[in-house]
Amino acid sequence: MFYDAIAIAFSYFFGLWLRFDFKFTAIDLEYLQSYVRFLPAYIVVSVIFFWFMHMYRGMWRFAGFNELLRYGASSVIASVVHSVFITLICCKMPLSYYIVGGLVQLILVVGIRFLYRFYTQVIVKKAPDAEKNPAKKVMIIGGGAAGRTVVRELQQSDKTNLMPCCIIDDNPNKWGRYVEGVPVVGGRDEISKFAEKLDIEEIYFCIPTATVQDKKDVLDICKETGCKLKSLPGIYQITNDEVLVSRLKSVAVEDLLGRDPIKVDMEGIFRYIKGKTILVTGGGGSIGSELCRQIAGHEPERLIIFDIYENTTYAIELELREK
Repeated sequence: MFYDAIAIAFSYFFGLWLRFDFKFTAIDLEYLQSYVRFLPAYIVVSVIFFWFMHMYRGMWRFAGFNELLRYGASSVIASVVHSVFITLICCKMPLSYYIVGGLVQLILVVGIRFLYRFYTQVIVKKAPDAEKNPAKKVMIIGGGAAGRTVVRELQQSDKTNLMPCCIIDDNPNKWGRYVEGVPVVGGRDEISKFAEKLDIEEIYFCIPTATVQDKKDVLDICKETGCKLKSLPGIYQITNDEVLVSRLKSVAVEDLLGRDPIKVDMEGIFRYIKGKTILVTGGGGSIGSELCRQIAGHEPERLIIFDIYENTTYAIELELREK
């Protein structure tokens, strides 16, 4: 608030000062008196107005277009009010007073807040010693809304040491363009080339609308690079505005199936085996022993474990009796 008061006072004085070629003694006394008389009330009204427009509650490190639009409009409205009332109450000021004063106020009041964001996101973000703590290079698959959001968060976050280096998208119209300053280098055929060329360490699959088969095809290519793979779970995150790097999950084997995983009605199966005698062949192996554990926990009348290898069969029997 104190800064805004100083900025507002300077802005209109600068407009008046400029009108008289930066010569204070040349300023018409009537103009100077009108400025001095009207200024205190205008500062108080402006600060109160800025308060109601939430200009003192914003998190400036995350300020975006909406904040720029709202606070820019607030400053312009305040300038219009100033122009109207100083003319009606005091006197008609020089044209440069209104125009230059309003523009300088806009720059000083709104610009300083976005300068803070620039400082925190660009200067402070790059402050750590890159040699001691080098950023991991990331490739983004998908230049749409989800990919853009992930790129932006990687660039803004001070909790992750990740740097988006390139974007892959199959849409030729996006090739050669930039998303949040990151180049779209080509389609899926370029994944291996740029992963090696840019020393990519992690690849993020950010196309939640992709079909299972398309996802499998792209991830198969990514898998050949040896990079760590992560992907967005689903499209609902875009509609809920929840596209966050923290929500990216490591690529699971289901992502590489080329089909939707089969959903099994386990409760129905457990009801079916309850009270029955169950024989599990190969019951000592990894799959068979897990079947035995599941079955034993759901009230069969009897469980028979059959396997050609005696040791593992005996081990699972001891385990189940103990439990």
